[in-house]
Amino acid sequence: MRMARLTLAAAALLLLVTTASVPGGTPVDQGERRAALSADSVQPRGAAPRPSVQRARHEAPFGAFVGSWDNYIPQIRRMSQWLNGANMQVGHTYLAGNGWNDIEGDPVVLGLWSQWRLADPNRKLVLGVPMLVPNEGNVPDAEVARLLARGNQGEFDRHFLKLARKLVALGGGDTVLTLGWEMNGITYTSRCKPDPAGWKAYWRRIVGVMRSVPGQHFRFDFDPNRGLDAIPWTRCYPGDDVVDIIGMDTYDQPAGGTFDQYVSEPYGLQDQVEFAAKRGKPVSYPEWGLFRNGDNPEFVRRMVEWMRTHDTSYQTLTDYCPHGFWQCNRNPRSSSVYKQLMSGSKGAASPWAAGAAVPGANAVGVLPSIAAPGQ
Repeated sequence: MRMARLTLAAAALLLLVTTASVPGGTPVDQGERRAALSADSVQPRGAAPRPSVQRARHEAPFGAFVGSWDNYIPQIRRMSQWLNGANMQVGHTYLAGNGWNDIEGDPVVLGLWSQWRLADPNRKLVLGVPMLVPNEGNVPDAEVARLLARGNQGEFDRHFLKLARKLVALGGGDTVLTLGWEMNGITYTSRCKPDPAGWKAYWRRIVGVMRSVPGQHFRFDFDPNRGLDAIPWTRCYPGDDVVDIIGMDTYDQPAGGTFDQYVSEPYGLQDQVEFAAKRGKPVSYPEWGLFRNGDNPEFVRRMVEWMRTHDTSYQTLTDYCPHGFWQCNRNPRSSSVYKQLMSGSKGAASPWAAGAAVPGANAVGVLPSIAAPGQ
């Protein structure tokens, strides 16, 4: 949901126009839902056995999106002070998607974010990486399909290779990458619906390229919008060997929606945690916050409780209007509840297992020819 190079105010306005979820009451083909879930080795709701998803109450590593560029990094400390010294362990930022130079990463920006992460071994950097450019160019479906085909021919490999090399060189070799986030929606060029098979193949190719770089320990976060949106996100899932975390961007929408509906809706929170549990993978919430129902403290309370009672790898609040609580003064009741819940949090104890095996990490790349020096 985050807009790349737009100002935060302009981004919020554009979001209101372009990213609404399927309205409450929209009919969903339950046969398609069952087929999509079953095709990915997940039993449809009501079938047995269902995986265990509840966890003992705990603190998940958390942070907030406070701005993309390097000059926003001090905002993390200021927000932490607002939360009475809470240990904000996760920094969340995005690459712009205006051109391929953006995807390769600005070394100054990446370097400063990596420095923030390296200052504390309990920190983690989460980086949103577009798969195609221009990522916010209102590109028609037919052109998206053509771009995916070009990607699958290797035309864009070098850009992701350069990004991976920069991250490793700058100390960000363990970055979490939300590659092609919100792929089940319509906002971004890096979307799945125009060609799900091509999108999945392209994701797999990018992961192979980036994992071919020595010294990397990247984790790839498959991060759809909550709910049905433009396509069931299960149809976009590229495979267990190239996904480490199963995320979900979760905002308080549609208007009139309740948290219980967000849990039980097709492709909602319950489907997410069961889908992940079947695969032995944690979940994440890279973007969450208010949106369509005004100042809604109940959503905040229920969302934090949900994240604390499931296998949550990390969570990052989107902290600008209309979504957030610190930089936005529109939500005083929600802000009070969020502050009460997170104030003074010590964060998660040793949340990132040192040396933990990451599927495919340090493996020989699937495309060894692209890793030649100087490319």
